[in-house]
Amino acid sequence: MGYLGRHWRFRASVSVVLPRVVKETGYLVTDAGGTSPTPSSRPAHRTVALRVLSAGVFALAGLIFWTSFDTAKGVDIRSDDPLPKLSDNVRGKSSHNEQLEKQVAADRGDVDRLTRQGSAGLSTAERRRIDGLDAVVGTDPLTGPSVQVTLNDAPPDAAALVPGVPDPQPNDLVIHQQDLQAVVNALWQGGARGIQIMDQRLISTSAVRCVGNTLILQGRVYSPPYRVTAVGDPKKLHQALDASPAVQNYLQYVRAYGLGWKVSERSATTLPGYAGSVDLHYATPVSPP
Repeated sequence: MGYLGRHWRFRASVSVVLPRVVKETGYLVTDAGGTSPTPSSRPAHRTVALRVLSAGVFALAGLIFWTSFDTAKGVDIRSDDPLPKLSDNVRGKSSHNEQLEKQVAADRGDVDRLTRQGSAGLSTAERRRIDGLDAVVGTDPLTGPSVQVTLNDAPPDAAALVPGVPDPQPNDLVIHQQDLQAVVNALWQGGARGIQIMDQRLISTSAVRCVGNTLILQGRVYSPPYRVTAVGDPKKLHQALDASPAVQNYLQYVRAYGLGWKVSERSATTLPGYAGSVDLHYATPVSPP
């Protein structure tokens, strides 16, 4: 700022030095005692290299300019149109799995019908034993009094509701896998005869997995709010939820940041039978070559 308005005058002193002797090395010896390369000693390839370098710099500058111009028009340089969106792919697979489950349920109904026809000669005790196993496996519908637990994410702009509690991080405002597992385990501990998450019945091999803020259950994808319904003694189910340390830990976040939590009772609820595959996949030893 202090130099604005100033006019700088440059003085140049020019001294002419005449060459005196040309050595065999290709250098001129001047009267000042110095040397300077003769024109014949300068490598010719240096000029070519400079031209190539200049062309490369101009090409790179042009590419950057064109990219900036294209982006300024609103083009998303991160998009990849030929590739389908992952979310669309997941929804498509989930819908396909739902159709397959309906087909499996229909086929299982045919198998059950044929099984009943083939078991006409069984005794009453044997039939009761088979029916009892079906109820434990979870492939048959189950009706009875129930408790439904609903969990939901907090609003994305939620703030701390309790004085002295730090502001929430993004992970504090969403339902996690451990929260759903805590509710399911507590309901089993409370003597639940059957449990359903959303519209699917749980069996012994069911796995509750969350990716981000979505639930993946038996090949299908769900978003919050999540509803967990358990058929059993409502009083014992309530007591099990209150006695679970993991559930109580989740309730601390409910009070602190406003995560969703609702427990309701129903006099009569029918849980559908499990309609997916019951085949077990397990590791087998590999024989040495």
